[in-house]
Amino acid sequence: MSVKEKLIYPLEKEQPLPAQLKEVAAGVYWLRMPLPFALDHINLWVLEDELNGQKGWTLIDTGIAKEPVKALWEQVFAQQLKGLPVLRVVVTHMHPDHVGLAGWLCERWQVPLYMSLSDYLFACLWTSPARSNEQLGGSGGAAAAAHFARHGLVDEVAQQQVLQRGSYYADLVTPPPSNYRRLMDGDELVIGGKSWKTIVGYGHAPEHMALYCADQDVLISGDMVLPRISTNVSVFDYEPEADPLRLYLQSLTRYLELPSETLVLPSHGRPFVGLHERIAELQTHHKDRLAETLEACRAEGGCSAAQLIPVLFKRELDMHQLTFAMGEAIAHLHALYFQKQVERRVNDQGIYQFYAVKGGQ
Repeated sequence: MSVKEKLIYPLEKEQPLPAQLKEVAAGVYWLRMPLPFALDHINLWVLEDELNGQKGWTLIDTGIAKEPVKALWEQVFAQQLKGLPVLRVVVTHMHPDHVGLAGWLCERWQVPLYMSLSDYLFACLWTSPARSNEQLGGSGGAAAAAHFARHGLVDEVAQQQVLQRGSYYADLVTPPPSNYRRLMDGDELVIGGKSWKTIVGYGHAPEHMALYCADQDVLISGDMVLPRISTNVSVFDYEPEADPLRLYLQSLTRYLELPSETLVLPSHGRPFVGLHERIAELQTHHKDRLAETLEACRAEGGCSAAQLIPVLFKRELDMHQLTFAMGEAIAHLHALYFQKQVERRVNDQGIYQFYAVKGGQ
């Protein structure tokens, strides 16, 4: 029996209907919003709250900035909030499905945004009209295309598709408010009279903030711990020498300090119990992928990130998935590179090839 089968899903196959809230713990409600990708939804969390004597709601994460999602939020406001206002917006990190509508929500309700400094600044920069696709690309644009080409993605069609994704982020994210409230590791947010402690996580986003409520033994894990898919951990053009997999695996150990029976509210998939088991499985997953990566680097010609993709991903990938697969392949190669298990050389085509170090395990 796999760990996934051992996980407990208290709500079984239940999930909220569009624009409906489902209570998962006292004062904590589950809301789902659609995504136009293979990963077709994000879970958002709506918490009963009171600030300065005003009863209302705190929203955690927002969905992408698309009109159908805005329309669903308007239905929630009209039908689900008991006539009470939104009091604040909390964002776990800067990816579009999490921060996409933060600017719109904060402006609509005239409320503050809470998130980490690093992720707030990223969101501001990547939605700035002055931002050049030549400077920062992430998963699309000229800088991303050059980064992926250096790692072996030289197919002309793929390169053109990456170039065309230069506005990918800005198309899905409204500019954040011009000011915000900073979240740091270990901060306490009192929401609805209960203390929620922030837990920083690295590797997936610059400074991801999960929230844990000891009173209810509930963890809003964002993307750091997901029940059925592994969190994307990528090296992108804006930090080409990064080692995010090491950071991610180190961050995972922080959650082992929480009780094993914690109810985990992930951003994708269903709420579950089995936090320690899932972390162990994620650690094993990456250990196995690193072993496959090292074996691929033993080939006579070494291995580039593009050559590694069919080793790590056994399914056909669309362009959206391919850009993240490239980032993840580089992350696994870099983990071994910084551990000195592989060495890196530039071949005659200007592509990074990674070679297993002789005698390495």
